[in-house]
Amino acid sequence: MSDRLAAITAAIDKANAEDPTLENDRAEERPAALLYGQRMSAELDRICPQASELLKIAARGQHIERWKMPRNSYPEGRKAYLAWRRDQAVFHGRRVSELMAEAGYTAEEGARVAQMLRKQGIKRDAEVQMLEDVICLVFLRWYFADFAADRAPDQVFNIVSKTARKMSEAGRARVAAEFDLPKELVPALSV
Repeated sequence: MSDRLAAITAAIDKANAEDPTLENDRAEERPAALLYGQRMSAELDRICPQASELLKIAARGQHIERWKMPRNSYPEGRKAYLAWRRDQAVFHGRRVSELMAEAGYTAEEGARVAQMLRKQGIKRDAEVQMLEDVICLVFLRWYFADFAADRAPDQVFNIVSKTARKMSEAGRARVAAEFDLPKELVPALSV
């Protein structure tokens, strides 16, 4: 790991360690955003060990300081939800770019990571698509069960289907191979 990458990773982790929301991780409570960033990095390292330094930064910073703009600060409804997600992506890109500049990265490198975090080029840009695949895999591996627990079967099917549509073919194949999905959810992977 380069000195710059170590510095930006530490800076993102320091920012995310301030998350007031705690999550259980092996019987230890940890800041949720910090844990999420570490899970993103681990998943990227697992499925794409040759990832570029900028993609590694984008993965680690995917939800940087997300708690600063809570979902309930926006109205209810799909339109407001999409606006919240868009605003979060812009914020994440700007915040990670600021930290990158402090760690010695160029403005162009910061802009590239911000582009990835805004998901600009999904389905056309291999790094943006890899980031999306990692996001989906982390969601399915660590957050899906709790998310789906209180939802109706048709809602769960729709969530899996929407997740699958965002993924690459290789990502969907990985889900089929690595996750023991209930048989009624397997068709949701077909895009």
